[in-house]
Amino acid sequence: MSPELVTILLLGGVLVGVLLGYPLAVSVGAVGVIVGFLLFGGKIVSELYYNRVFNQLTNYILLAVPFFVFMGTMMEKSGVAEGLYDALYLWFGGLRGGLAITTVLIGTLMAACVGVIAASTTMLALIGLPAMIKRGYDKSLATGVVCAGGTLGILIPPSIMLVVYGPMANLSVGKLFFGAFIPGFVLAGLYCAFVIVYCIIRPNAGPPVSIEERNVPLGKKTAMLLKSLVPPLAIILAVLGSIFFGIAAPTEAAGVGALASVLLAVAYRKLTIRALMDTAFETIKLSGMILLIASLASAFVGVFIRAHCGAVIEEFLLAAPGGMWGSFALVMFLCFILGMFIDWIGIVFIMVPIITPIAVAAGFDPLWFGMMICINLQMSFLTPPFAYAIFFVKAAAPPELGIETHHIMKGVIPFITMIVIGLALCIAFPQIITWLPNQMV
Repeated sequence: MSPELVTILLLGGVLVGVLLGYPLAVSVGAVGVIVGFLLFGGKIVSELYYNRVFNQLTNYILLAVPFFVFMGTMMEKSGVAEGLYDALYLWFGGLRGGLAITTVLIGTLMAACVGVIAASTTMLALIGLPAMIKRGYDKSLATGVVCAGGTLGILIPPSIMLVVYGPMANLSVGKLFFGAFIPGFVLAGLYCAFVIVYCIIRPNAGPPVSIEERNVPLGKKTAMLLKSLVPPLAIILAVLGSIFFGIAAPTEAAGVGALASVLLAVAYRKLTIRALMDTAFETIKLSGMILLIASLASAFVGVFIRAHCGAVIEEFLLAAPGGMWGSFALVMFLCFILGMFIDWIGIVFIMVPIITPIAVAAGFDPLWFGMMICINLQMSFLTPPFAYAIFFVKAAAPPELGIETHHIMKGVIPFITMIVIGLALCIAFPQIITWLPNQMV
């Protein structure tokens, strides 16, 4: 078989398997084994799969994944977000759209602590959504803000996506962490800017909180804010501070963060046997899924490269009209489309090892290119039919609020547009991504 035909069989087979409802790991593993067996025979496939699966399961950097999942899940159970919301809504509640801005800000702060989309999105849906809907907020605006704010954790460090992306692209996870900070804050700023403009155009979409509700002395408001900021800042310092000051690598820093989250739960008196068991179970489930996909996708990529399919993709991308920027636009478009149907984990493990060498050959900075992929994948949580955030919010929203799926889908459209604007800003001003890593690393 020609490399072109093998490329179609491998990539098409995975997509068909996913669309038929099979788990991504099963689709990737089965297609790789079947096509690899037909091409190379059983011995080569078994050796290839054994070596690559073993290498992924013993990858020291990926050991950070279960630590970060544990930290994020424990943070969600500690009750930190409730106190933060109570403090911030007193400061921003008097603005039109103030509660929506508060939701984005909490999503931004908790992104640096949680990093697990299911936990952060559910947390915002339970805390922020009732507060907004009961005060007359437009349902689409409220749900869109929760989806967008809750998914910032996949970009703002310590992000599991960045931990996974680093080994796949042979990039420093520490550099990726520093490169993601400013883009993450830019997206949060764009979300807040949209809320402000939208509520100016449609004042009834985000009415201010009544004076009676926010009539709290300045000193008390300040004390509440400072007290509520201490826990997330402590987690951020424990993880990112230990990396920044050279005390620990990302894997060790993840362990420090996990310990800090347990101590925080103890301080808030939320550490129970039940909470610990739920956190451990969630850690095993999510980490197991990520590592299973990682190992099978790595073996799949091995078959893909051995069959010379990488050269087919490289020729296809580099032949795009418009030179290097045409190739870049095509990669961005492919990642956007794949994000509608495949989990970001699969896209990172399958696509990144293939497209990263092409990006280098085209003359792009690997760090900048990698961050552009990660920013792009923010949209995968908001674009149906595989939009995780939409379904998390729908499942977590209290039934009495009357939230329907069409409210959420309508609400996320403007925030997808904000991500596109964020990508455009990073293209026009690449220093948004590259400046901080160059200063810190």
